[in-house]
Amino acid sequence: MQKGHIGVTTENIFPIIKKYLYSDHEIFLRELVSNAVDATQKLKTLASVGEFKGELGKTAVKVILDEKKKTVTISDRGVGMTAEEIDKYINQVAFSGANEFLEKYKKDANAIIGHFGLGFYSSFMVSKKVDIITKSFKDDSQAVKWSCDGSPEYTLEETNKEDRGTDIVLHIDDENKQYATKSEIDKLLKKYCRFLPVEVVFGKETEWKDGKEVDTDKDNVINDTKPLWTRTPSELKDEDYSKFYRDLYPMSEDPLFNIHLNVDYPFNLTGVLYFPKLKNNVEVQKNKIQLYCNQVYVTDSVEGIVPEFLTLLHGVLDSPDIPLNVSRSYLQSDGNVKKISSHITKKVADRLEEIFKKDRKIFEEKWDDLKIFVEYGMLTEEKFYDRAKKYTLLKNTEGKYFTFDEYKDIIKGNQTDKNKQLIYLYTTDLLAQHSFIEAAKNKGYDVLVMDGQLDSHFINHLESKFENSSFVRVDGDVVDKLIQKEDTAKLDLTEAQKSDLTTIFSSQVPNVDKANFIVSFEALSEKDAPVMITQQEFMRRMKEMSAMGGGPMSFYGEMPDSYNLVVNGNHALVKQVLEAEEKEVGEKVASTRSKVESLEKKKAELEKAKEGKKDEEIPQADKDELEDLTKKITELNKKKDEELSGFASKNKVVSQLIDLALLSNNMLKGEALTKFVKRSIELI
Repeated sequence: MQKGHIGVTTENIFPIIKKYLYSDHEIFLRELVSNAVDATQKLKTLASVGEFKGELGKTAVKVILDEKKKTVTISDRGVGMTAEEIDKYINQVAFSGANEFLEKYKKDANAIIGHFGLGFYSSFMVSKKVDIITKSFKDDSQAVKWSCDGSPEYTLEETNKEDRGTDIVLHIDDENKQYATKSEIDKLLKKYCRFLPVEVVFGKETEWKDGKEVDTDKDNVINDTKPLWTRTPSELKDEDYSKFYRDLYPMSEDPLFNIHLNVDYPFNLTGVLYFPKLKNNVEVQKNKIQLYCNQVYVTDSVEGIVPEFLTLLHGVLDSPDIPLNVSRSYLQSDGNVKKISSHITKKVADRLEEIFKKDRKIFEEKWDDLKIFVEYGMLTEEKFYDRAKKYTLLKNTEGKYFTFDEYKDIIKGNQTDKNKQLIYLYTTDLLAQHSFIEAAKNKGYDVLVMDGQLDSHFINHLESKFENSSFVRVDGDVVDKLIQKEDTAKLDLTEAQKSDLTTIFSSQVPNVDKANFIVSFEALSEKDAPVMITQQEFMRRMKEMSAMGGGPMSFYGEMPDSYNLVVNGNHALVKQVLEAEEKEVGEKVASTRSKVESLEKKKAELEKAKEGKKDEEIPQADKDELEDLTKKITELNKKKDEELSGFASKNKVVSQLIDLALLSNNMLKGEALTKFVKRSIELI
């Protein structure tokens, strides 16, 4: 028996392995099963080039669990090792068996990940002792057993083993005893090994018999050795892609489309990506792309490998150019990864264009589900925007779909304002903004539906791309001001009437949470609503984007919503309110206004006399008189406002007009809504 030290440069190799070599302890099973698969593939390669003349026989890798002894054995019938190879590949950690093998057989061995080396040492993350029992495929080889307890000390001795290949026996330590259970091993094999290219067997298949689960004689093969992405698209049907998707995501709805990737230059990449039907919460759907390296599972955190917007996709990517032990810093600096990311973006864009051109009807039917991917991509990837703008669709309130160019041609005749700006009108809520949509349609305008999760950002992006264009929400202003034309109607109100109506209407607006209302006046037609509520486009859009993303615009989210309570000064009902005011409080209001005007005149004279003088040059009497005038004016204005507010509180038409405007904006709720219903009955 030989004893010795493992050829490493530090006594602390094992603590480092346990803590830092891999981020996850469970990776040990992936590494060891992958090594066993590699050893098996090596033998097949040697057989194919005539360097192994024996019978291959059964080549499955077996994982054997002994729950009583707390051991996990990974057994293969591959190339095995001699004592010299054990010394070279296990004891001298600096070497890697795969490197030498690849150099010799690189034309036939491109599916080899790496034999022993650091991958093998991951076993010490979970084991108090590891045994290797191995016999080389070479003629007259002597089987050997290597043992190590997690220190640099090891033993190597001859042993009996009838068959070629290697058994790795892990004696699981107490800290990691969960890895010596059937359920945990089964879970890890399904996670990491379900698509390995050599059969992996774990126990026997089971069946229900006499009310309990019993083993059958049939091996339990846990993997599909020829998964869908390794096959050529020409041999696959739509049902194959659908079945594979259901296997990967059993509880998901059928996807919208799929893209089969098969690249061999300037890097190797295969895979199948699916566009899923997304639910409302985009974040939940991320990390559904599984990354493989030669059919060995690596990770489902693919940020950095695929562009940000494509992390919403589902499916599988497989590339030997991405190492098994992926780190973020590696991904950010690796040239191949950047090329892969760019290529995937191009392939996705090209595939969508192909579907659009081939069957636009199908494309339109799926657009509402698809557009979040496309918008996300156009917002975050300039190259994707340039490709996708040819087939990105805009939908109007009639449910019709248009490309950017098609829609521009439709609206440019009627929706160009006096400054030659093309105005894209849109709604974010067909029901809540129905009255504004109808008003716009009555003017011959077309209205887009922009109610998606990313649309507030997407609108801003399109405005930066479209020349001489802007987007305006239909409730952003009264219909005549949405698209400013040369002709404007005349407002039939005096300044005094506007002042009185401002007080009358503002005094009766019910409390709406986090909302301010500013009364304004527009000269609209008799057919337009007497009172309506609009919201300034810029502030509303900033608040929407703030709600989505925070960041520099987060302070907009803290501000109250500001609305315009627009009074149609030419409407009969508004004139009716003015007539009622004149009749009930007109004399008192006029008298008070006259006194205010007289005092304002005196105040203006005193203010003028102050001009150009220093404070000490102004007589105290003038200062006192000015202060007294200001106080009297304030009191008289307050009295006037109280008169008008008192009138307004008794006038049911005023409250009804305000509530109708609030109701059309879905802003009338609670007690205010109850009062409105009661008042409506009384007025009827």
